[in-house]
Amino acid sequence: MSNVTNLNQFRKAKTRNQKRAQADANASAFGRTKAQKELEAAKKEKVKALLDAHKKDEP
Repeated sequence: MSNVTNLNQFRKAKTRNQKRAQADANASAFGRTKAQKELEAAKKEKVKALLDAHKKDEP
């Protein structure tokens, strides 16, 4: 005879794991210092300027 399983426990554990994964993703995206945000913005601006410098002008 098999053991009785409580499906509510599995459902709740699944939602807890999904919320924890979402929280980890948010922490990595939004949990940065001001210096890290400024550094990333500067890098993005530098890449954008580099790409814009290589564009051809159309008449």
